[in-house]
Amino acid sequence: MENSLVLLLLLAPFVGFLFNVFFGKKVGKSISGAIGTIAVAVSFVMSIYFFMQLNTTGKPIEVKLFDWIQIGKLKVDFGILLDQLSLLWLLFVTGIGSLIHLYSISYMHEDDNMHKFFAYLNLFIFFMITLVVGSNLLVMFIGWEGVGLCSYLLIGFWYKNQDYNDAAKKAFIMNRIGDLGFLIGIFILAYAFNTLDFVKMSNMMFSVYNNYTGPFPNTTHWSLLSIAALCLFIGATGKSAQLPLYTWLPDAMAGPTPVSALIHAATMVTAGIFMITRMNFLFDLTPDVQNIIAIVGAITALVAASIGLLQNDIKKVLAYSTVSQLGLMFLALGLGAYNVAVFHVITHAFFKACLFLGSGSVIHALHGEQDMRKMGGLRKAMPITFATMLISTLAIAGIFPFAGFWSKDEILMVAFEHNKALWIVGSIASIMTAFYMFRLMYLTFFRDFRGTEEQKHHLHESPSLITLPLIILAALATVGGLINLPKPIGNGWLNHFLEPVLLSKHKEESIFEGNAMMLMAIALTGAIIGIVWAYSKYIKQGFVPKQDSEITGFSKTIYNKYYVDEVYTSLIVKPINALSNFFRTTLEPALGNVVYGFGTVVNGLGNQGKKLQSGSIGLYLFAFVIGVLAIVSYLFLAQ
Repeated sequence: MENSLVLLLLLAPFVGFLFNVFFGKKVGKSISGAIGTIAVAVSFVMSIYFFMQLNTTGKPIEVKLFDWIQIGKLKVDFGILLDQLSLLWLLFVTGIGSLIHLYSISYMHEDDNMHKFFAYLNLFIFFMITLVVGSNLLVMFIGWEGVGLCSYLLIGFWYKNQDYNDAAKKAFIMNRIGDLGFLIGIFILAYAFNTLDFVKMSNMMFSVYNNYTGPFPNTTHWSLLSIAALCLFIGATGKSAQLPLYTWLPDAMAGPTPVSALIHAATMVTAGIFMITRMNFLFDLTPDVQNIIAIVGAITALVAASIGLLQNDIKKVLAYSTVSQLGLMFLALGLGAYNVAVFHVITHAFFKACLFLGSGSVIHALHGEQDMRKMGGLRKAMPITFATMLISTLAIAGIFPFAGFWSKDEILMVAFEHNKALWIVGSIASIMTAFYMFRLMYLTFFRDFRGTEEQKHHLHESPSLITLPLIILAALATVGGLINLPKPIGNGWLNHFLEPVLLSKHKEESIFEGNAMMLMAIALTGAIIGIVWAYSKYIKQGFVPKQDSEITGFSKTIYNKYYVDEVYTSLIVKPINALSNFFRTTLEPALGNVVYGFGTVVNGLGNQGKKLQSGSIGLYLFAFVIGVLAIVSYLFLAQ
C-alpha cells in the first residue's frame, strides 16, 4: 500500500502530462487545465500524508523500485527516499506548483496551445519530484536533466518569437556546462565510495567526521573529495544561477509568467541548494570548497542586486532579485548553515511566487506591457494584486514580522559570526533589494498612470483564478517565518526537524543572545533606508527612469548588466561560431573531397575491372587452370 502511494506521489504529474499530450486538445482548454492542476494537487496531498507520517514516526520512507546498474563493486538501485529534507521540498514544490497551475488556467486561457503548456508544466513538476525523492545521485541526475529540458520547452513556449527561442537555448546550454561538472563529480564519488546512495555515503562520512575508521574503498587522499565537491558546486552554479553561470536566468523571462514563477520560486533554481544540502556530509569535510561557495554566493548577491537597481522590465527586476536571493542562500551553505539556507528557500518560494504571479496579473491587465515606465497608478484599479505584492515586497525587503525578515536576518547573523566581510557584502545587497523592490512598487502602483489611454480604459483587477493564488501566497509570505522562529519567541522547529539529515549542527541562538538583537536592528534599519530612499526618489520627486538611449555613464554599465553577456559573446560565442564556420565551410568540404576522391578511385578501378569480364567461359576456364597451376607450383617449390 505504501509503495503504491509513493508511486502515486511520483507519477501523478506524469499521468497529467500524458493525458494532455494525447487528449488535451480534444477535451478543451478548461478540462486540460483542470486535469493538469489536479495531477499536481494529488502529489501535494500525498506529500502532506507522508510528511505527517514522518512527523509521527520519525522514520524516513525508503522504497527500492528495481535494481538498476551494477558494474563491479558499484551497485545503483532505482530508489526513492522520503526523509525530512525531501518532504520539505516536496511540500512547496507541489503546493506552490498547484497554485501556479490554478493561476495558469485563467492566465493562459487565450492561448491555442494551452494543453501543451499544461503538459510541459506537469512534466516539469514530475522531474522536480524525481530530483527531490531520488535515493542516490543518479536518480537525482535524471530529475536534474529533466527540469533542464522542461525549462527549455517552457522558456521557448512562444516559439514564433526568435528572441524567446534564443533565451531557451541559452538556458539549456549554460545548464549543460554546469551539468558536466555535476556528472564528473558523480563519477568521482562512484569511484571513491563504490556507491552513490545518499544514506550509505553519509554513513561513511559520519565515521570519518567522528574520527572512526570509515570504509573508504578507493579514496587515498582528501583532495579527491574536494575535487568532487567542487564539481558538484559547478553543477549547482548552473541550475541555481550563480556566478559565472547566472546570465540565463534573467533571459528566462521570455517564457509565460507562470513559468517564471515556477522556475524562480519552486523548482529549477532551488535544485542546486537542495543538492548541496543533501550532500552536506561531503561539503562539511571539504572546507576549502565551502569557502568558495560562500564567496561566490556573496558576490552573486551583490552583483545581481546592483543590476536590479536600474532594470525597467518588471519581470527582469524580479529575476535579478532571485539571483541575488539565491546568492544569500549559497552564502549560508558555504558557511555550513544548511538549515538556514533551507529556511530562506522556503520563505523565498512564498514571496517570490507571489511577486511573479502578481507581475503576471499586472501584465495581463496591461495587455502584455512589462515596462514599468509605462505603468503607474494601478493600486486603485487592482487592489488585490497591489496588496498581495506589497506584502511580498515587505517580506523580501526583510521588514518585521514578514517571513523574509526571519530567514534573511538569520543568514546575515551567520555571516557576521563567521566572516565580517561577507556580512557587509550581504547587508549591502539586502539594502539594495529593499530599494529596487519598492522602486518596482512605486513605479507600478503609485502616482499617475503613464500608459496609453486604451490601456487605462481597460484597467481591471484580474479574475479570481489569478487573485486566489496571490492571496494564499501573500498569507504564506506573512506567516512563513513561524516555522523557524528563534528562542524565546519560538522553538526553531525547522532546525530540529532537519537535524537527522545534517552532519554538523548549526548553533541555535536566542534573539537575546550575543549580537543577535543588534544585527536584527541593523538589518531592519538598512531595509528601511532602502525603502525611504526609493520613496524619496520615485514618490516625492516623481522621478521616472530615462529612456534607454538617454542612460549614460556608470548607470549605463549597470543597466547593461556590466556587459557580461557581451564579454561571453566575444570570448566564447564568437570564437566557437568562427570555429564551427571554419569546419563547415573549409574543413568539411575538404574532408568531403577526400572521401569522394576515394570513391572516384574505387569507381575507376571497378570500371577497369569490368573490362576483364568478357563473358567467355573458355577464357574463364583457362584463367582458372593457370591459377591452380600457379598455386600448386608455389607450394611444390616452397617445400
